Amino acid sequence: MYDKEKLEKIKQDNRNYEADWEKGVEKLAAKGKKGERKDKFVTGSGASVNQLYTPLDIDIDYRSEIGFPGQYPFTRGVQPNMYRGRFWTMRQYAGFSSAEESNARYKYLLEQGQTGLSVAFDLPTQIGYDSDHPMSEGEVGKVGVAIDSLADMEILFNGIPLDKVSTSMTINAPASVLLAFYIAVGEKQGVTPDKLNGTIQNDILKEYSARGTYIFPPTPSMRLITDIFDFCTRNVPNWNTISISGYHIREAGSTASQEVAFTLADGIAYVNAAIIAGLDVDTFAGRLSFFFNAHNDLLEEVAKFRAARRIWAKLMKERFKAKSERSMMLRFHTQTGGSTLTAQQPDNNIVRVAIQTLAAVLGGTQSLHTNSKDEALALPAEDSVRIALRTQQIVAYESGVTETVDPLAGSYYVEALTKRIEDEAWAYINKIDELGGAVKAIEQGYIQKEIQDAAYEYQKEVEAGKRVVVGMNKFQIKEKPPQGLLRVDPSMGFLQAKKVAEMKSKRDGNMVQAILDELRSAAKGNDNMMPIMLKAAKAYCTEGEICDVLREVFGEYTPIQVL
Repeated sequence: MYDKEKLEKIKQDNRNYEADWEKGVEKLAAKGKKGERKDKFVTGSGASVNQLYTPLDIDIDYRSEIGFPGQYPFTRGVQPNMYRGRFWTMRQYAGFSSAEESNARYKYLLEQGQTGLSVAFDLPTQIGYDSDHPMSEGEVGKVGVAIDSLADMEILFNGIPLDKVSTSMTINAPASVLLAFYIAVGEKQGVTPDKLNGTIQNDILKEYSARGTYIFPPTPSMRLITDIFDFCTRNVPNWNTISISGYHIREAGSTASQEVAFTLADGIAYVNAAIIAGLDVDTFAGRLSFFFNAHNDLLEEVAKFRAARRIWAKLMKERFKAKSERSMMLRFHTQTGGSTLTAQQPDNNIVRVAIQTLAAVLGGTQSLHTNSKDEALALPAEDSVRIALRTQQIVAYESGVTETVDPLAGSYYVEALTKRIEDEAWAYINKIDELGGAVKAIEQGYIQKEIQDAAYEYQKEVEAGKRVVVGMNKFQIKEKPPQGLLRVDPSMGFLQAKKVAEMKSKRDGNMVQAILDELRSAAKGNDNMMPIMLKAAKAYCTEGEICDVLREVFGEYTPIQVL
């Protein structure tokens, strides 16, 4: 960004400064004072941080590497005016117990100013079991809402017009089933599929490497995903067909650079699979979205988001030969870091979430969920959710950081961090390419091992006190047991199983069996399964019944042991 003559002058000035700085430190030492707080300064991911950053640390071309917002390579954002046009979607992740209780929470959040819904499903729903299945015992409604059939989905969105809201659903292995339920609810409301807006996470690869809510092996799972791409391109054009997730990779313990690299490597795998399935890249790539974590190191996180946009733009343009600029735009949702929250002194989590909110906004997120202060202890209570939402609203309306686009651009430190994360992520992507792509890298345990090693190093530093977690390993206080936590009624499993039985007694059993047989035949062949999933949804087939047919045909995934 500077010409050679100016850089040479800066080099000389820098040498003079370093000499003066060293003399200053020596004088402090002579007086018995320590020059700096610690021997080594690092980012949240453990990368070394220099004492000072200058133009010498950002020897990059402005036009080709940074540029303008809304223009390739989108380092500064995917829209030319960003939040001067409109704020990000404030989308609080919620769902617990029954569809009735979750519906009430959604209506409360919308009344408080939330601008999009985000559905959390319980564990049985996430892994394709109905609430009356033995595997569901003790888990129904615990970490999200139990959705067994279209009947539950109708209750979940009762009174919420689906042509007026954008809905995100955090569902992966059975994503096609839940999407079918959602489309069917829309049709019952008189909302045609082309009027629906939202996202399904639908990212199975990160389940194998970081999270664990998988059902089927990789090959049929990828087929389900490309079926969704194709079906939505034709029928649900405003739907984001996948949210390629780095969030859970980071929650599992990765560094910022690993989060970017492994997420984008998964993205490469999905694009490749869609192209192999016969789809043109520009017909589906514009509906791909991403999902990232926001951790506590404010400036590293901002740089991470900027680097991710730049890498994805280059990948789509140079590797996949995308012609549409929309195909090159990395649009993403952010959630503040759940793993950074502490059960000790939970009010401290409000401050952590505020920092993480700033990181997401300064990094140019398109939508945001802010965690609640009590989530290290239980599902969030209503007042905690309100504070979390108010955090976003205060940043949006009061902080001033939304008044200009990419306000940290040009910071020597931020630009150097952006370049460092980009370079480190490219090195990982190239390594994964050498291994045969993300699926092969997961099957060989490479990605899992890298995440495990990073998590282990971080935890060692916390336990040794080298990394301070306020209120947990430093500045502790004596605390009373937490009060007023939200608890799911333990009878929820029994009540939900009873609802399933009542629903089954009222449906056409012969029609259900015929549609499940049709799905079985389609799964054994090559036809797109989504139209049959939609028929199954409308006939009130349960999620478990549909997934059991696919288990029968595809089998179940058994993870490898990573040492």
